[in-house]
Amino acid sequence: MARRVFFSFKYEDVSRAMVVRNSWVAQGTEAAGFIDAADFEAVKRKGDTAIKNWIDKQLEGTSVTVVLVGGETSDSRWVQYEIEKSIEIGNGLLGIDVSKIKDLQGNTSDRCCQMPEGYPFYLWFKEDGYNNMGDWIEKAAKAAGN
Repeated sequence: MARRVFFSFKYEDVSRAMVVRNSWVAQGTEAAGFIDAADFEAVKRKGDTAIKNWIDKQLEGTSVTVVLVGGETSDSRWVQYEIEKSIEIGNGLLGIDVSKIKDLQGNTSDRCCQMPEGYPFYLWFKEDGYNNMGDWIEKAAKAAGN
């Protein structure tokens, strides 16, 4: 079953997030929750309510939220909001460590934590995320009853 998935991440990890998202889309599935920097800045200028409304709209029709965890993800209030909202709407949840994916400058980072707490957490490289992410997402969806 093809699933529509919301990818939650701190914007500083956008290049790493794109690697994960693109691997998902390349497998013929649909991703939500991506916005380029210029569009995000436009939404951000409109205030917190506009950001929440954008997130809420992106979550519509999704069954799973994948939290892409890098060096500072736990500091993001918007990632926290996305997790809370995902739980509220009944999405399956899982985390994937993206810290060892190289950014556009060829750098990696250290992972800040395992999040979301209490949900499955995977290591993109060590656990072959490219080939296994579909299974991880399906398990999260089933765990949530989706």
